[in-house]
Amino acid sequence: MIYKKNILCIGAGYVGGPTMAMIAAKCPQYKVTVVDINDKRINDWNSDNLPIYEPGLDVLIKTARGRNLFFSTEIEKGIKEADIIFVSVNTPTKNFGQGAGMAADLQYWEKTARQILSNSDKDKIIVEKSTLPVRTAKAMERILNSASGTIKFEVLSNPEFLAEGTAVKDLENPDRVLIGSRETEAGLKARNELVDIYANWVPREKIIESNVWSAELSKLTANAFLAQRVSSINSLSSLCEATEADIEEVAYAIGTDSRIGNKFLKSSVGFGGSCFKKDILNLVYICQSYGLNEVADYWESVVRLNEWQEKRFVLNMLSNMFNTVAGKKIAVLGFAFKADTGDTRESPAIYITMGLLEERALVNVSDPKALVNARVDLKDIKDGIDFIEDPYKAAEGAHAIAVLTEWDIYTKLDYKQIFDSMVKPAFIFDGRNILNHKALFDMGFNVFAIGKAPLKHF
Repeated sequence: MIYKKNILCIGAGYVGGPTMAMIAAKCPQYKVTVVDINDKRINDWNSDNLPIYEPGLDVLIKTARGRNLFFSTEIEKGIKEADIIFVSVNTPTKNFGQGAGMAADLQYWEKTARQILSNSDKDKIIVEKSTLPVRTAKAMERILNSASGTIKFEVLSNPEFLAEGTAVKDLENPDRVLIGSRETEAGLKARNELVDIYANWVPREKIIESNVWSAELSKLTANAFLAQRVSSINSLSSLCEATEADIEEVAYAIGTDSRIGNKFLKSSVGFGGSCFKKDILNLVYICQSYGLNEVADYWESVVRLNEWQEKRFVLNMLSNMFNTVAGKKIAVLGFAFKADTGDTRESPAIYITMGLLEERALVNVSDPKALVNARVDLKDIKDGIDFIEDPYKAAEGAHAIAVLTEWDIYTKLDYKQIFDSMVKPAFIFDGRNILNHKALFDMGFNVFAIGKAPLKHF
């Protein structure tokens, strides 16, 4: 088959795989290849056992795989053949040297840029898909255009705005697609090529064009603003518990204000995932590097509040279970950082489970999709923990249940059966406010929810 252009994505993770699958499904005239150094990950993408769980992703993959969507470990070959290269490599928080704990670690990104340079023999469009610090495109341009010769590279910024659990829906019907480029003739031409790809299924009015620096910064600030709202409503949950106000009623009341809106006002045990904390700390580091210390302090407080909310949950369990959980069995229902994903990166459940184990509790971890990752996250823990997919078995003989992920299945469990199997008095700590608290109380549970007055029998 003759394709209009060859598109390559370097990095077959949570962003690269689904994004390229959607482009391939919507644009059969393009050949789309996803490459990665991880053999197992590529093999999984080529199987019926995909490396990530997203509702609808398996159907999307089957639509295009083998037709115009391919997964491969042949990175150099893919670079040579590509006309457009999406760079979707990992950019974790740096854990060494200058900026450790805040700055983005760009070593994988730079290695990729140099690999592109050494394997290119024609002009290419390079698209930043990874979340990168503002002005990173400038560094990439300098690397790619450092060699003498006639090959030219145009670097675009096309940040992703996916939410795990709804990634396929977000890709098919996005709020917006943001494409940033240099405001030069060549830059605008490259930008238009990318616009034409997305325009195959995204309405033109939803495709936002900007300069490359605005596009880079927009990704960081979008995540920062969303995390800020979560921390803001969570900061009020403790006040609601102290005053017997109801955080859900407060959130509804302020959410009806059109100036505020009702999105991301769901109080919970805290935010998680690969982006929020990492991107905020990156933003903090950038602000500090420009001497904007007050701005940096403001955004860093969003992360501190989230960490405090996780600690507060553990302390709340401890204080209400007679100031000790040592030797007591706790069933943790949900380990993924949110429902409809198996991703556990920065999940509040990690820190809450660790906090309970430090108090010498016995923890049964249960989750329908995240137990494989949970075992990895807690691989250094040898005693006091078990992994049980069946929530009924996880809760059997437990003193307390902690609901840490808003999986729909947890709203449909037979809690009378669970109550009968637990040690009395039985406790439920609802970290996502998804359960019927009054009904649980009437069954005999002592119920503690985020931002609500406790319901207890003593």
